[in-house]
Amino acid sequence: MKVALLAHEKFPGRAKTAVGVLRYADYDVVAVLDRDNDGTRVNDHLADVQDAPVVASMSDVPDDVDALVIGISPIGGAFDESWRPDVRNALERGCDVYSGLHYFLSEDEEFADLAAEHGCELWDVRKPPADLGVADGVADNVDATVVATVGTDCSVGKMTATRELYETAREQDMDAAFVATGQTGILIEGEGIPVDRVVSDFAAGAVERMVLEAGADHDYVFVEGQASIVHPAYSGVTASIVHGSMPDHLVLCHEHGRDSVHGYDQALPPVESFVERYEAFVEPVTDADVVGGMLNTRSVETDTAACGAVADFSDAIGAPADDPVRFGPDSVIEVIR
Repeated sequence: MKVALLAHEKFPGRAKTAVGVLRYADYDVVAVLDRDNDGTRVNDHLADVQDAPVVASMSDVPDDVDALVIGISPIGGAFDESWRPDVRNALERGCDVYSGLHYFLSEDEEFADLAAEHGCELWDVRKPPADLGVADGVADNVDATVVATVGTDCSVGKMTATRELYETAREQDMDAAFVATGQTGILIEGEGIPVDRVVSDFAAGAVERMVLEAGADHDYVFVEGQASIVHPAYSGVTASIVHGSMPDHLVLCHEHGRDSVHGYDQALPPVESFVERYEAFVEPVTDADVVGGMLNTRSVETDTAACGAVADFSDAIGAPADDPVRFGPDSVIEVIR
């Protein structure tokens, strides 16, 4: 399938959905929409993903594109009205539109009418199923080894770390499954439940359902983490994922140089404190330990410096650590195996 990614004014640093799709999804990306970087190419900004031109608008995208994917999600998941002409253009051309926003495009009168008129699909990725219930506290009944990623903050690379662990495990002939809990993971995997959109009473139950289904058919289940237990806005999502999945192991994710909560004037606690924080937090429901760490070193220029940063992070948390994109997740996979 050929897709265009909308990432206006945010690519690549604040367009994690677009970057995730470029790196992992089974799509042929024909263009990235970013009016600030018009005339460049994806590989001018990111060297380790599929390449495509960066263009100013949907009008500059080839005619044979199948879908437009909203590749950014502002805090709160709102729709930016400056994107409306691009979405309108896509629908008028008969393109489907996939969105991970909290704003549902299918409930926008103009977009719904255009989709019906031109035979297009509006896929609101963050719309959860209607038949969810509370958790029964039984995810630990699965025979599979369940591994959940957790973070020091939001947007530190938990989806990327989970995906790298999952794909590397499969490459090493480990029978593994990926549980998608957020919009990017769902777009990549094609299925999942957006936990941050589920009624709070049912959020842990949603994760439990996915773990039970994956654990019935696989030996290892890698659960995509969200946010952080110290985040002032999103900690509830973190709690639902770790309590609902009842993991055997945790992998702690952090971004090098991050010392305050993303988007908030709040200092992060010391990195080394998160091991005890998470292990104590999950202890009432499962005896999970932090077996490894994943460090995002995108702000570090050289591999030598990044190696040093990863080593320092490993020492701080007392467990093996990797940068899963830069160096691969092999040392953490070995512990999990």
